[in-house]
Amino acid sequence: MSPDDKVTPLRPRRPCPECGKPSARETYPFCSTRCKDIDLNRWLKGAYVISARDDEEDTDGEK
Repeated sequence: MSPDDKVTPLRPRRPCPECGKPSARETYPFCSTRCKDIDLNRWLKGAYVISARDDEEDTDGEK
């Protein structure tokens, strides 16, 4: 029996969003710092974009 068997995980193990390997506690939700850095690089380059809703109008406080 290993020491990890006695510890209840705080988060469920999930596959790494980059490569699909099981996630690691130190780099959750990624499996390694490499996959974590790849994801960070995509954010910094602007590859991930959160789009605004088209139905929102910019009224600048006018009603």
